[in-house]
Amino acid sequence: MTNKMAKLILENSEIEMPIYSPSMGPDVIDISKLYTQAGVFTYDPGFTSTAACDSSITFIDGEKGELLHRGYPIEQLAEQSHYLEVCYLLLYGVLPTVLELDNFENLVTRHTMLHEQMMHFFRGFRRDAHPMAVMTGVVGAMSAFYHDSLEVNDPFQRQVASIRLIAKMPTIAAMAFKYNSGQPFMYPRNDLDYASNFLQMCFAVPAEDYQVNPILSRAMDRIFTLHADHEQNASTSTVRLASSSGANPFACIAAGIACLWGPAHGGANQACLEILKEIGSVERIPEFIARAKDKNDPFRLMGFGHRVYKNFDPRAQILKKSADEVLDLLGVQGNPALQVARELEKVALADPYFQEKKLFPNVDFYSGIILEAIGFPMSMFTPIFAVARTVGWVSQWKEMVGDPKLKIGRPRQLYIGEKKRAYLNIKDR
Repeated sequence: MTNKMAKLILENSEIEMPIYSPSMGPDVIDISKLYTQAGVFTYDPGFTSTAACDSSITFIDGEKGELLHRGYPIEQLAEQSHYLEVCYLLLYGVLPTVLELDNFENLVTRHTMLHEQMMHFFRGFRRDAHPMAVMTGVVGAMSAFYHDSLEVNDPFQRQVASIRLIAKMPTIAAMAFKYNSGQPFMYPRNDLDYASNFLQMCFAVPAEDYQVNPILSRAMDRIFTLHADHEQNASTSTVRLASSSGANPFACIAAGIACLWGPAHGGANQACLEILKEIGSVERIPEFIARAKDKNDPFRLMGFGHRVYKNFDPRAQILKKSADEVLDLLGVQGNPALQVARELEKVALADPYFQEKKLFPNVDFYSGIILEAIGFPMSMFTPIFAVARTVGWVSQWKEMVGDPKLKIGRPRQLYIGEKKRAYLNIKDR
């Protein structure tokens, strides 16, 4: 794996550290024995220059705008595959045969129902509770109901827990949505595919039949597929850190949901839609474009550019097609935010400043548009992200707990507090 070494000269000593070359991406210097050999730590806030694990699941090249799952480009998967097939690929490392995919889809479909007693958990929350708060609590509570899939050292129990989480997360998210809106829960239907079943659980009511539009179902499936995994992001790293302690899978995924809830992570598509509503009308677009260009203005035009992708977000180009199909189907009349979105996209793509800075519309821009058009409130945007990302979290969790080199996560620190001092009695202070 390595035949190269890096040398660190520290005062009068020289430390050698192996350099590993991955199958893709930059070389990595192994500093795991640095403290033992030299008595020093490295300093890397946010771990932006630190590889914390080995992984063979997902690779991102931000400079080229590439996203690969097990080596397959996301463009090919989104256009030619569907979400549950991508789930199989992420979990097992290979594309399934026809029989394998049929068995996997059947397995997931027949695990979508929740334990009936779990309904009481929803009723324990306030009606106006945020769906992400509900999901965090309910997913964590799964460990109290599914005792036969808590042993992380048992490969079979890991498999059962993985299927349960992927299958039941849409049901939990849909029930959080229904509870918040005051409507009755809709049970999953085994005759529908994954995305269609989620839409019917969210929008159907017992009083009448609900027919899922195939364009909306396909758009929903694409959103799930494009958010399935994204390498070692904040929530995935949270899941890995929690799992390094040996915590049960439901607790680890609940931790990931809690991290995803942060507006800097899973709330980006919501922030994008909030900007569209702040703009308010097509006539005000030039004003906000000018503000986005002004380096002295703190305003940020959310939905354009990406922290990882320095060229373009490959997922955005795929989702643009679905956004166009959904808006053509449902129209934008009567929805100022969607009218602004369509015009803003045209203006930004044609603007030399945005072209030069590579500030292209990202996946959050288009996913927010689609979810708004379908009828989801902004409070559901991040729960839908959590549904999609569950398979990524589970795949990363399975990979980590199955690694014989697994160690409990224990980051170090640069301490800048007080030095050792004596305790003073309260009367002497």
